[in-house]
Amino acid sequence: MEADRKAMSNQVNVPADLPLQSKTTYRIRNKVIYCLDGARIGIQYETFFAGEPCEIFHCVLESKSFLEKMTLIEHTLPFFLPIRELESDLLSSNAIKFIDHLEEILQAYIDRREQVRLIKELYGNQIGELFHSLPYNVIEFVLEDFECKVTVSIRYSDLLLTLPSQARVLAWPLRSSKRISTRSSSASAAQPVPFRLPYAEEALKTLCLPEAYADIVLDLPHALKRIFSSQDSD
Repeated sequence: MEADRKAMSNQVNVPADLPLQSKTTYRIRNKVIYCLDGARIGIQYETFFAGEPCEIFHCVLESKSFLEKMTLIEHTLPFFLPIRELESDLLSSNAIKFIDHLEEILQAYIDRREQVRLIKELYGNQIGELFHSLPYNVIEFVLEDFECKVTVSIRYSDLLLTLPSQARVLAWPLRSSKRISTRSSSASAAQPVPFRLPYAEEALKTLCLPEAYADIVLDLPHALKRIFSSQDSD
């Protein structure tokens, strides 16, 4: 623990303004580390989205002696993030790595959450259904304001990611659509077969969610037209 404290001192400059009541305070990027009474360290994590401040999280680490490993004794961190796993994997061997890794996970979580909030705010009238897991590493929604029902499913394989590692976008022809191929059998007409939209999947994996959504909606009529034209020519 003492070695970790010395390493932190070498990495940062002590700010002139000390907003926290502690003996020593350090600011490292978007977190403030402060020494408490006894062998305890407090960390304040500041999160941002699009340059604007979001939530602030806190945690307190303690070691009963300088020879023992540190433990997490208090925190305001989201319960659904793998805090105990990080404590087991990192805190026992490298407190600095634990502190930095937790900062990255919290910021990535806020980034994913705020991206979803933004598309709901901007395009809520076009989204029929929207589902997400608590850490926002699984997001699904449906677009119904088009000739097809479009289902979007994205996955983040790592909680550090802010862009999806997997994306799948399917367009389901509506039964009332006049553009569905008339040569389809009655059975297939009753059970429309969805088709993928690769351009939409690529947009989701390379752009933030609001930008990807805008690109998908902008190009969707042309993409559907090409697909229906291809079906008609078969």
